[in-house]
Amino acid sequence: MTEELDPLAEAHLATLAVRAGQVRSAEGEHSEPIFTTSSYVFASAEEAAARFSGEQDGNVYSRYTNPTVRTFQDRLAALEGGEAAVATASGMAAILSTCLALLKSGDHVICSRSVFGTTSVLFTKFMGKFGVEISFVNPTQIDQWRKAIQPNTQLFFMETPSNPLCDVIDIGAVADIAHATKARLVVDNCFCTPALQRPLSLGADIVIHSATKYLDGQGRCVGGAAVGNAEDMDAVLGVVRTCGPTMSPFNAWVFLKGLETLQLRMDAHSRNAMTLASWLYEQRSSQQPLIEQVFYAGLPSHPGHALAAQQQTDFGGVLSFKVVGGREQAWRFINATQIMSLTANLGDAKTTIVHPATTTHGRLSDQEKMDAGITENLIRVAVGLEDSRDLIADLQRGLAAIVK
Repeated sequence: MTEELDPLAEAHLATLAVRAGQVRSAEGEHSEPIFTTSSYVFASAEEAAARFSGEQDGNVYSRYTNPTVRTFQDRLAALEGGEAAVATASGMAAILSTCLALLKSGDHVICSRSVFGTTSVLFTKFMGKFGVEISFVNPTQIDQWRKAIQPNTQLFFMETPSNPLCDVIDIGAVADIAHATKARLVVDNCFCTPALQRPLSLGADIVIHSATKYLDGQGRCVGGAAVGNAEDMDAVLGVVRTCGPTMSPFNAWVFLKGLETLQLRMDAHSRNAMTLASWLYEQRSSQQPLIEQVFYAGLPSHPGHALAAQQQTDFGGVLSFKVVGGREQAWRFINATQIMSLTANLGDAKTTIVHPATTTHGRLSDQEKMDAGITENLIRVAVGLEDSRDLIADLQRGLAAIVK
């Protein structure tokens, strides 16, 4: 009898995003169902005992086993090239669950200075409270990662590209440093998604996602995930099972629908962002430039451009820029836009605009903002799927509002 081969074993990403992970029920459904149940019925007391002890695979309780959530986990793991994934209630829950699973009091973490503001607070305020030491480094200075190593270093953490300055970090180089000291490298892949970057293939051990962003793609639900090898993910699942930062079945279903169009959307986000970043960069050459600096790795002027071209397949949908002046000028610009949504979320079909210093990174101290490059005149734009001509017209409204 010929062994049946997995038809998706050699499938490309766009196919995996539509097909991977689905197990049809006896109903023969074409679209994935939503299993809105808290618990499951067992055939016998013996089966119940075997499920609870882990001797038998199967559903136990939707806090940590749910068919819809499992389909999302399996599909995301396939896209990232990981052995397993664990879905969580939010992206921050994914980071927290990973830390609780892999760290203990007395351990040391080396973290990029260029991370989402709440990630920084999680490490310094909460993990620090439980005796985990944190060192922040300039992420693009590779030697700083090496110099920060201590005998108790267990984890390296980075975002690349970073939020909001689009710093690009050499994943392979940092992975080599981490592995030389037997530490794990965790990469937040929120900005690129597996459609544009696969950190595990570059040497990372664990990938973190805020599914709220591009995996959903339309700003509908909050969720997160960690992806990695089976052993590490089993440890992360243990935290989720016990502590309960669980993804709901409905949200998992929404994210599954988002994954189906992920490649198409990321290509479109990248094209639009490149158009806007190029237009903003051109404004710097006017007679009285109102734009000081543009941060987007797709621009040849960006210091991480060559590296991004090497480890990504495109440059993503997020850019940031500095206007002439300070907070007042930045706020004038933002308030004058009429199409872009003033919200801190990103990864949406709708373009969003925000002032990082007073929102996403507002909980950082002045020194921490300075260290991370978060200035009062910085504006972040997460470019959506509208016509780029209309978005440029909106940027022109912002520029017109700045006092010269």
